[in-house]
Amino acid sequence: MAMLTLAGILAFDPGAGAQTAAAPAENAAPTADNAVMITIFLKHDQSRPLSELNAQLDKQGYYKAFPPAGVEVVSWYVMMGIGQVVTLRLPASRLREVNRIFENTAWGSYHTEFYPTYDYKATGIAAHDKAQ
Repeated sequence: MAMLTLAGILAFDPGAGAQTAAAPAENAAPTADNAVMITIFLKHDQSRPLSELNAQLDKQGYYKAFPPAGVEVVSWYVMMGIGQVVTLRLPASRLREVNRIFENTAWGSYHTEFYPTYDYKATGIAAHDKAQ
């Protein structure tokens, strides 16, 4: 009975199952207190040619929306056979905004995966140097 009630609510409220667009989060720069890093895998839809994927990205406004102002692109690589890998540094308060850009403009051309990331380079090099 509860499932039928929930199904009825969702049927009459088209926004109930989807996220709603919110006002953009504050455009504060990332600081040590509020910054997060995230690595995004943008896996190409390999069932379609690249020209078709790029046309869809253009039509959906991907490159107009991404990267948004105030979000630092730490790295942006093409991984052959996979697609693109982008690492961003941003205020935690803007994470939802970045996610929505991908949902609205990249889906269809890419399958996306998101991973929390941190900078290990200095620590790894220090450990290597100490071991020498």
